[in-house]
Amino acid sequence: MSIHRIAVVGGGTMGNGIAHVAAQHGREVRLLDISAEVLEGAMVTIAKNLDRQVKKGIIDQGDRDATLQRIETGTDVAAGAEGVDLVIEAAPERAELKYDIFETLDRVAGPDTILASNTSSISITEIAARTKCPDRVIGMHFMNPVPVMKLVEVIRGLATSDATTHATFEFSEQLGKTPVEVNDFPGFVSNRVLMPMINEAITAVMEGVAEPRAIDTVMKLGMNHPMGPLELADLIGLDTCLNILEVLHRELGDDRYRPSPLLRKYVAAGWHGRKSGRGFHVYE
Repeated sequence: MSIHRIAVVGGGTMGNGIAHVAAQHGREVRLLDISAEVLEGAMVTIAKNLDRQVKKGIIDQGDRDATLQRIETGTDVAAGAEGVDLVIEAAPERAELKYDIFETLDRVAGPDTILASNTSSISITEIAARTKCPDRVIGMHFMNPVPVMKLVEVIRGLATSDATTHATFEFSEQLGKTPVEVNDFPGFVSNRVLMPMINEAITAVMEGVAEPRAIDTVMKLGMNHPMGPLELADLIGLDTCLNILEVLHRELGDDRYRPSPLLRKYVAAGWHGRKSGRGFHVYE
């Protein structure tokens, strides 16, 4: 099937990035969130990121303006999900919230609409079980920042059909992304490998092994990582890292995924990383 009209549920960092990329590649996009304030901020962010692309010569001013015109916003998720070919849920990483969203989408989406989740750790099979169309439910885990990063983890649930998977791969490629199919296990591939490294870096800070900047420098210069693990954690959001680690710890039952106490303390303090102005580093 061809995907021309999409809805993105969630106007945060991932949602506005997905909307940006889809609209830039000619799709009509409805960006949905229960908060009008979040949507206003999302459109400001998208405009700034498009301006950055113009400045770098990636797109021209006409492309920038056309992209913004393809995005409409709305606070009614049920109404916004009607009449589209694909819905991508990009809400915060909390299972019950995602279940509620998919129950709503199941009631209003068309009989051929694909329902995708941008979840970074929660089971697609369990999300699909909240619907009457598990064959049309799939995971599309984009990487942050979405306009820059090429990877999309495509996660098949137990009942996801071949047709849904094929259409999702084709759409991802049309957005200039590289889709990779992975199986439906907690954390998939990216976060199952990444989060223990981030967690260990946080524990090293807690135990006084080194300061955050030193740890990041070791991993960048010694391991050739483009960002250090603590910089990356701040970019992802420490609250999101905590949520992912809790899912991994609960679902896999292995203490190597148990969140560091220092991570819990920072999240409790409201130090969530770049989006709050402070995490393991301080941001202007």
